[in-house]
Amino acid sequence: MEYPPSNKRAHLRLPILVTQVKMGEGKRFFFGYAKNISRAGIFIQTVSPKDVGNEFNIEFMLPKTETTVKCRCKVIWSRVYKKASTHEPGMGLAFLDLDPETAEKVEQWVIEQQKHVNKSGYQV
Repeated sequence: MEYPPSNKRAHLRLPILVTQVKMGEGKRFFFGYAKNISRAGIFIQTVSPKDVGNEFNIEFMLPKTETTVKCRCKVIWSRVYKKASTHEPGMGLAFLDLDPETAEKVEQWVIEQQKHVNKSGYQV
């Protein structure tokens, strides 16, 4: 699968607060802030991102819906915490096998949520 350059997004993206994401094969949970969700992937802010190329299962619910996003994903970029950096640490994940119906629900959710986002990027 080929991914677009980061400055040329192929899909609409939106900040999202995800409070519980299951990552990996076990019962490990990640609690935190996930950003820039689209039907193609998601950015998860974390001080301990996984290495590029790492694949694992991910599961989370879209806020204020009954839609569970559950699929295999791959780390396509990773940024570690640096005290002097102005960029947030985390990792960009590509959804590898997200079913088309769920991908469409994600895209429709993003479109609907953008109606409520002000110019600063925060929901109103």
